[in-house]
Amino acid sequence: MKYSPHDYQSYVTNFILEHPISAVFLDMGLGKSVITLTAIFDLALDSFLIRKVLVIAPLRVARDTWPAEIEKWDHLKGLTYSVAVGTEQERRFALMQNVDVYLINRENVDWLVNKSKLPFDYDMVVVDELSSFKAYGSKRFKALRRVRPKVKRIVGLTGTPSGNGLMDLWAEIGILDMGQRLGRFITHYRNSFFTPDKRNQQVVFSYKPLPGAEDEIYRRISDITISMKSTDYLKMPECVINEIPVRLSEKEKKVYETMKRELVLSLEGQEIDAGSAASLSNKLLQMANGAVYADDGSVVNIHGRKLDALEDILEAANGKPVLIAYWYKHDLNRILKRFPAERLDSVDSIRRWNDGEIPVAVIHPASAGHGLNLQAGGSTLVWFGLTWSLELYQQTNARLWRQGQKETVVIHHIITKGTIDEQVMKALRLKDKTQTALIDAVKANLEKEAGI
Repeated sequence: MKYSPHDYQSYVTNFILEHPISAVFLDMGLGKSVITLTAIFDLALDSFLIRKVLVIAPLRVARDTWPAEIEKWDHLKGLTYSVAVGTEQERRFALMQNVDVYLINRENVDWLVNKSKLPFDYDMVVVDELSSFKAYGSKRFKALRRVRPKVKRIVGLTGTPSGNGLMDLWAEIGILDMGQRLGRFITHYRNSFFTPDKRNQQVVFSYKPLPGAEDEIYRRISDITISMKSTDYLKMPECVINEIPVRLSEKEKKVYETMKRELVLSLEGQEIDAGSAASLSNKLLQMANGAVYADDGSVVNIHGRKLDALEDILEAANGKPVLIAYWYKHDLNRILKRFPAERLDSVDSIRRWNDGEIPVAVIHPASAGHGLNLQAGGSTLVWFGLTWSLELYQQTNARLWRQGQKETVVIHHIITKGTIDEQVMKALRLKDKTQTALIDAVKANLEKEAGI
C-alpha cells in the first residue's frame, strides 16, 4: 500500500530523525508504528546511521502489529525484521538472524539483557507503550536501564504518558534520558516536585504536586517530547459518554455497607475476607457488579441490577452490535448465562465481529488494548464493570472510537449508585485531566513550527 502521510505524521517522523532521544506521546489512531518505521527506514537504509533496532512492545503488538505494518507499506520494502517471541529457543533463533529490526515482547527484556547471554548490540531501541516501564522497581525497567548507555538512539511511544499521575513520568522519561531531565533518583524527583498527600503518621500513601510543579516538569521534558491528540489531527467520529445508574435494594445496600465497614462479611455461610485496602476495593467492585468471590473461590451472588440494565441496553440496541467490557470472570459467566454473547478472544472471533457476524460480544480490557481494531464491527461499548486503570480504560474505548469508525460511538457505563463505582468514575476523570494537561503542555504547534 502506498503511504501518503498526513502532515503531522511527517512532522513526527522528522522529530524522531532529529532527536536521538524522543518521547512521542501520540493519541490512539494516529499511526505511531508507521511513523516510527518510516524514521527507522531512513536511519537504517538511507542515511546508514543505525545498524540494529530493537522494538519492545506488548506481546500481541510485537508478534502481529509491527510485522503487519512493515509488510503493509510500499515505502518500507527492504526493511527486514525478526520476531523474538515464543519459547527460549525460538527467541534465541530470531535474535540471531541478520535483519534490521528485532521485535520482542516486554516480558522478555529481562531475559534478553540478563539471561540470554546474547550481546546487546542494538544501536536504536523503540519502546512501544512506554507507560509499561513506569514501574521503576520492575525487572524490565532495571534491565533496560542497565544497557541504556549502549544505545545511541531511543524512542518511547505511548498514548497514555501519565495514566496514574505525574509520578509515572520519572521512570518513563528516565529510561529515555538516563535521568538528565527529572533526576537520576526517584527520591530527588519526589522531593523536588511533590508533597505528601494521604498518610498515616510516617507512612505516606500518595503524593500531590507542589504549586508550579506540573509546568516545571513539562518544561524540563519539552525538548525531547512531542505530543498530539487524535481529535486535533483526525476527523474522529462523535463520542457520547453515558452513565446508566442502577440502585440497590435496602437489603443489598446493607450487605454492601456491612462489607465496607467491617471488611469481613459472612454471606450464605461463606467467609469473605478483605484485609487490605486493595483487597477491599476489589471486593467492593465485585459487589457493585453483582457477585463476589468467597475465600474458597466460590461465587456468592448479591444482585442482578447491572444485568437488568444491560438487558435494557441490548433491547434498545435493536440488533445493533454491542461490545461489553467486563472485569471479573464471574461477571463474564453471568453475562454469558443470561445473554447470547460471544467472547472476542481469538483471531477468528475478532474477524467475525468486524464482519458484522457477532451482535453481542464481550471482551476483557487487558486483552482489548494496544493494536486491536474493532471499529468495523460496531460503535456501542458498555462498561459492565469498571477499572481503576486509565490506560486500559482509554485503550478499550479506542478500539471503537478511532479513525475509520463511520458512526457515532456511544460508551455506556453501568454505575451502581452509592458504591465504589462512583469513586472509580471520578478517579478516571481526574487522572484524565492530569494526562490532558501533560499532553497539552507539550503539544506540537504544527502551524507555527512546521508552517502547516
